[in-house]
Amino acid sequence: MSLANENKTEQGKYPITDRVLESMAVTQRGCDELLVESEWLAKLARSEATKTPLRIKLGLDPTAPDIHLGHTVVLNKMRQLQDLGHTVIFLIGDFTSMIGDPSGRNATRPPLTKEEIAVNAQTYYQQASLVLDPSKTEVRYNSEWCDPLGARGMIQLAAKYTVARMLERDDFTKRYKGGIPISVHEFLYPLMQGYDSVALKSDLELGGTDQKFNLLVGRELQKEYGQEAQCILTMPLLVGTDGVDKMSKSKNNYIGISEAPNDMFGKLMSISDELMWSYFTLLSFKPLSEIAKMKEEVLAGRNPRDFKVALGQEIVARFHSLDAAEKALEDFNHRAKGGVPDDIPELALSGAPLGIGQLLKQANLVPSTSEAMRNVEQGGVKIDGVTISDKALKVPAGTMVVQVGKRKFAKITLS
Repeated sequence: MSLANENKTEQGKYPITDRVLESMAVTQRGCDELLVESEWLAKLARSEATKTPLRIKLGLDPTAPDIHLGHTVVLNKMRQLQDLGHTVIFLIGDFTSMIGDPSGRNATRPPLTKEEIAVNAQTYYQQASLVLDPSKTEVRYNSEWCDPLGARGMIQLAAKYTVARMLERDDFTKRYKGGIPISVHEFLYPLMQGYDSVALKSDLELGGTDQKFNLLVGRELQKEYGQEAQCILTMPLLVGTDGVDKMSKSKNNYIGISEAPNDMFGKLMSISDELMWSYFTLLSFKPLSEIAKMKEEVLAGRNPRDFKVALGQEIVARFHSLDAAEKALEDFNHRAKGGVPDDIPELALSGAPLGIGQLLKQANLVPSTSEAMRNVEQGGVKIDGVTISDKALKVPAGTMVVQVGKRKFAKITLS
């Protein structure tokens, strides 16, 4: 009997209980797409009937040293499925990072060195453990099976997928038609990610919407290797604090999960009222029915700020503590009234009188003097509570509290 026929038989074999339907609802909360729904329902029914946990995989390449809230969208979903009793596999792509994921790229991504990957990977699981239950998480590195594959195995793997199918991928298509170079090694990335699913015998793989092609390759390769095809679950890409682009360090619109509680809370309070609902759906653990009730209250006239505070405190408490969340709210309210936070950095600078641009840059309040000038032009710079409008200002010697924007402060002694 073919694998396809086996799947058809399997779909009607086990009863669809209330718990199975509840598990299906948990799976689909906030998701963009679940493929194939009927197959996943059958897997859930089989798991419930046989008391056999399903294997759920999420792979992250350690391309940066920290994880931000955008990464936790899929981690949250993993935790929800983990709480249902399934086995979650946190896969660190130490091998695939050396290739570089071409997803969404209009140019070849520079591959990372082994040393860079090792440094970044050190913090990944530690930070992911703030969301996942470490005692119930299987941690794997794809170098375990990719390194032993060798040249012969790589050629055999490459023979299982065609160039035509690879060029169906949207970013490859655009680059090919636009005459933008595509390196041969970039074709290997989706193949290696797909081979991860074969090695782990995954039942479900999660990823952002930009990962759909790679996840589908995993399905196809599992069939090629005689395995039951995994289902795939794509989650929306979290929009950053700017309300425009997906959350990204390169866009400087991110909220890092290891950021200080006050900074994290302040950034969450800065998002728009409209974006807040997306954050609730994708980041909050509150029931959807409760979120719907909040929306009704806002429509009835309640201030959305009340719920934004609740969201900010929930997220801060998750990654820090309830006490830190309370103190972050107090600090935010204090700043809103024109106050200065209690825990601002103190530093000594020399060179008085010092140009305002150099002062801000040397105090690490801005990344560059041009950014300092932009903040002065926009009225975002204060010294001892007084707004600075003169870009040519020479700051005399003394001790002062300098503020940039709403959240950056420093107590500077200039000599």
